[in-house]
Amino acid sequence: MAQTTLIIGASRGLGLELVRQSLAAGERVIATVRSDAARSALTALGAQVLKVDVSNPASVSGLAWQLDGEKIDRAWYVAGLMDRGNALSPPTQQAFDTLMHANVLGLMQVLPQVMPLVEEAGGVFAALSSSMSQIETVPNSSAWLYRVSKAAVNMAVAAAQHDYPRATLVTIDPGWVRTDMGGDSAPLSVTDSVQGLRQTLAGLTPADRGRLLHHDGRRAKHW
Repeated sequence: MAQTTLIIGASRGLGLELVRQSLAAGERVIATVRSDAARSALTALGAQVLKVDVSNPASVSGLAWQLDGEKIDRAWYVAGLMDRGNALSPPTQQAFDTLMHANVLGLMQVLPQVMPLVEEAGGVFAALSSSMSQIETVPNSSAWLYRVSKAAVNMAVAAAQHDYPRATLVTIDPGWVRTDMGGDSAPLSVTDSVQGLRQTLAGLTPADRGRLLHHDGRRAKHW
């Protein structure tokens, strides 16, 4: 039986490439998107597509019943937003709420719905984080709000893994990637980043539970 892979936030960039590479590997893919156009595009690729807006709690609350009866071998939380501000000025409440809802609240609402299904398969849940989340090595305040959100993602995963002992729950840094979020000057292609992400997950050990890993297989030394 083919492995079942869930990709949350699959309409573009890393999420879309995860869909492509997972399908190419013979996996059955369930992908979530926000728009009808994205739904049509992913359906054409061969994925089963659900409409979920992770920034909208009412939308996320319906994920469990949409996945009722599934066993998830591998789940990816890719959905997220970026900011370009720094600590020279405060974020607006709207900017804070929008980004934190997508990056943190969405994840924290998804985990209790999806992790029992991942446990049923003895599988893996990986939430995309960033090297920009690492506190000890932070070089500046660029993307201030984004850094804070990804540090919160690390904590959410490190805490939640204790409640789901029959699955492996990690955060993973895709690297600096040429996407809408990463920009054209980023050194990594989407294809290479996703290949690394998939290889890293394939090589997980029990010691990795709750940890931050990098796309090239390195384990983060500093949080």
